[in-house]
Amino acid sequence: MSAKEKVNRWIRPSILAASAYKVPDATGLIKMDAMENPYTWPEDVKQAWVEELRHIDLNRYPDASAEDLKDCLRTAMGIPPSISILLGNGSDEIIQILALAMSQQDNVFLAPEPGFVMYRVITEMTGARFIGVPLLNDFSLDRNAMIAAIEKHQPALVFLAWPNNPTGNLFDQESVLALIEAAPGLVVVDEAYYAYARKSFMGYLGQYDNLLVMRTMSKLGLAGLRVGVLMGSHDWLDELEKVRLPYNVSTLTQKSVDFICQHFHVLEQQVSELRQAREKLQASMIKLPNMHVWPSQANFILFRVANKNADAIFSGLRSHGVLVKNLHGSHAMLQDCLRVTVGTEEENRQFIEVLTQLVS
Repeated sequence: MSAKEKVNRWIRPSILAASAYKVPDATGLIKMDAMENPYTWPEDVKQAWVEELRHIDLNRYPDASAEDLKDCLRTAMGIPPSISILLGNGSDEIIQILALAMSQQDNVFLAPEPGFVMYRVITEMTGARFIGVPLLNDFSLDRNAMIAAIEKHQPALVFLAWPNNPTGNLFDQESVLALIEAAPGLVVVDEAYYAYARKSFMGYLGQYDNLLVMRTMSKLGLAGLRVGVLMGSHDWLDELEKVRLPYNVSTLTQKSVDFICQHFHVLEQQVSELRQAREKLQASMIKLPNMHVWPSQANFILFRVANKNADAIFSGLRSHGVLVKNLHGSHAMLQDCLRVTVGTEEENRQFIEVLTQLVS
């Protein structure tokens, strides 16, 4: 039996049928495709950070419980002492932990779509059944359809991204609360872009026994460190901790985040500048001909050019050194849509300059 035949025999059919998540090479390009904070730390902060790292003993395993990291995140994010915290290697690992813990025969996970693709990808990889409920034409939440789907499928887990990715909008808060009340199982509100929206469901933790809030440090400017944060009742998190692999957050990550928590004003200032840049970038895009721009509360903007296909715009931008995200083909509602991450003033200027040439 050949290696290929053995692979086909022993690998799960759902894995064989799936495609790997592809990350495009951004070498030499202005990277505006992955919702990263484009700013680095000031040089004096970098030097102080490097000095801290000199004292780390890399021959030892990291603190398995990462208590110091949890403490600094409590302070930086304003997490109440009564709320438990689970840490992941990015929010992707937290989604995987949730899926592994709650994937039983006939269990259903549910989310509005288009939404964060990893909800579906990780659900299907762990063997659960995923149900996507279409958003309305303006990408707002279809409250009635969501409640009907919840009543029909009785999902073990509901994901709600707030703001939503890739559309950038905040769903109506009262509708989200109605879904939490209607859900028989767990509801996870994913606040990956909370710093840009400045709104949160954290205040509802404790009021609803089936609500957890998830965040990531990636969009704040720490994408290279991979820190995801899940918050909520210890009743849920104590069980999820059994699935979390030990030492999943490295010593370098723990010490680095602990360090930047002491300089959190640096990230807050950068986020403030990016919020202002988002408004300016949106205004510039709206002025272009045949341009449809969806309002965003995140650090990215969804757009479509009426008389151009997304592939042509994507290729044109790339050929001029600008990399954005081409969403065409990812969902029926995203036909000819692209998503651009808010960059520095100079990056945004170059993006608008090239985009103007392409749509004129």
